[in-house]
Amino acid sequence: MKAWALKVQAALEGLSPEHAALLLSVGLVLGVFPVMGCPTVLCLVAAFGFRLNVAALQLVNSASSPLQLALLLPLSRAGAKLCGGGMYAGGSVIGALGAAALDAVLGWACICIPLGVLLYVLLVLAMRRGRPGCAKGVEEPAAGLP
Repeated sequence: MKAWALKVQAALEGLSPEHAALLLSVGLVLGVFPVMGCPTVLCLVAAFGFRLNVAALQLVNSASSPLQLALLLPLSRAGAKLCGGGMYAGGSVIGALGAAALDAVLGWACICIPLGVLLYVLLVLAMRRGRPGCAKGVEEPAAGLP
């Protein structure tokens, strides 16, 4: 875990608070997308769309994989409740799994995306507070320099 934290810290080095917060929040939100394999593709598309570091975004994505597995069932249940009890009533196992996946994606969209926006805002505020010179985009000169 310590090695992962050091890699993320190195990837965030030199980024503005907004870019660092965007990288972390997008990586986490897309990393918990409830369909296996899709987060990697979604993070790649988001990296190009938001002009983020692809390797750093994939690092956050891979670190959130255990969370993806942990949230699979709760997101599916939340999506089923939003749809009124599940989207599939047939007898096929594949149909039921597909419906559960759709329920999970709906639950993810309704829960994780708003939480991701909130996470972004909170991370920006926390990072600006931690490094006040970065809030203006210009670091203050060291004492004793003209």
